Amino acid sequence: MKAIMVMFDSLNRHMLRPYGCDWVHTPNFQRLADQAVTFDRSYVGSMPCMPARREIHTGRYNFLHRSWGPIEPFDDSMPELLKTSGVHTHLVSDHYHYWEEGGCNYHTRYSTWEASRGQEGDPWKAHLSHIDLPERMHDHGVWGRQDLINRHYMQREEDQPQAKTFAGGLEFLYTNATADNWFLHIETFDPHEPYFSPERFHRLYPEAYDGPEFDWPPYQRVAESPEQVAHCCRRNAALVSMCDAYLGRVLDTMDELGLWDDTLLIVNTDHGFLLGEHGWWGKCAQPFYNEIAHTPLFVWDPRCRCEGERRDALVQTIDLPATLLEYFGQALPPDMQGKPLREAIARDAPVREAALFGLHGAHVNCTDGRYVYMRAPGDPSNSPLFEYTLMPTHMRRTFGVDELHDIQLVEPFGFTKGCRTMRIPGRSSVNPHPFGTLLFDLTNDPGQEHPLSDPEVEEYMIGHLVRLMEENEAPAEQYQRLGLAT
Repeated sequence: MKAIMVMFDSLNRHMLRPYGCDWVHTPNFQRLADQAVTFDRSYVGSMPCMPARREIHTGRYNFLHRSWGPIEPFDDSMPELLKTSGVHTHLVSDHYHYWEEGGCNYHTRYSTWEASRGQEGDPWKAHLSHIDLPERMHDHGVWGRQDLINRHYMQREEDQPQAKTFAGGLEFLYTNATADNWFLHIETFDPHEPYFSPERFHRLYPEAYDGPEFDWPPYQRVAESPEQVAHCCRRNAALVSMCDAYLGRVLDTMDELGLWDDTLLIVNTDHGFLLGEHGWWGKCAQPFYNEIAHTPLFVWDPRCRCEGERRDALVQTIDLPATLLEYFGQALPPDMQGKPLREAIARDAPVREAALFGLHGAHVNCTDGRYVYMRAPGDPSNSPLFEYTLMPTHMRRTFGVDELHDIQLVEPFGFTKGCRTMRIPGRSSVNPHPFGTLLFDLTNDPGQEHPLSDPEVEEYMIGHLVRLMEENEAPAEQYQRLGLAT
């Protein structure tokens, strides 16, 4: 048995031809949809980057207990479980958050791994002389300066991180195509901002724009002119088309090496991104509208060989590790909440009634596929909120000593394997209170432009929300923060 996961970051389903986009050049995503199964109701779980990746390892929601951070000592890691069972797992990635303190032990769960440097503000190359930053880069501070330095060293396409990442993945395939029992995880940071891509992809989107370069939108309300917004969207489209081109190389290689007969292929992302929709840029500062939460997902399963078909089953990120473990004949850990997608792929069998998603300290969201319910805190202070962890680490550093003064050891959760955890006062990067609680009917309002006021539907969605929180052993203060009875 063999499996490949091709994972993109911040890939918007509404920028892809298989999901109805008619202006972004994505022929290989369409080719994939013609070859595989396309899921129409795939949703995120925990946001953003590393919380989503923790779900890809553990198959359970992360965001109710902690924010960004490493794999916990009590976590069951899918690639590690495969590794210990005799399946060789290989990660090739340019997602630089893996190499920071907040993601420091994900890549070591694989049998082998390799990295490409230089994405975004990755502290890669040193250039100590003064650099004049374009105006828009000032919004990103030291990371904007580092990004300009990094770009200087990747002027040729083959030197760019995405190109290097896919080259490493193809090298693995050519080297190991005739071997058995392996899982290859190809993961690129693209099309995450900043939208830096070769000129050949820019030429796909000609424009008469003559304003300042703007390829790195800030996470805030849109303040730019319509012309600037359109320019930034074209820059994103160019990078999406680059992703499409390199996806095509994987599909070409599978054709050439005859891998379709015995190789599972998953093509996915961690979340989407707002490109001006709802008056916002970004993915964390605002409610998780469908542009963020409703994700593209394609799967080819050689066992059922379903191709060119759509699926309505409500699926999530937590289902991907369960799917891979089942494919390789491995038992699922008792704490895994995700479900194998084998029957959903083969015959659109339902997976769940409702799905939970969110970011630590933000709205707690629930969808049944038709309705989306976003529960906000009742108190403007967005409290109480705590982190439960044995690995107190933020994105780029460990927790500060001031954050650790009030640590308490608390009784184990059911999924911590008897380990007590630290309970640390939490600090949310967002406060959803000003947005309030929101309810949307996707059937009658697919653009989520008109919040619904319907007490009966809200009560129905609260029932799903509370049930899923209980199944995830949500801490008691989460119910208090959200004003929910338990």
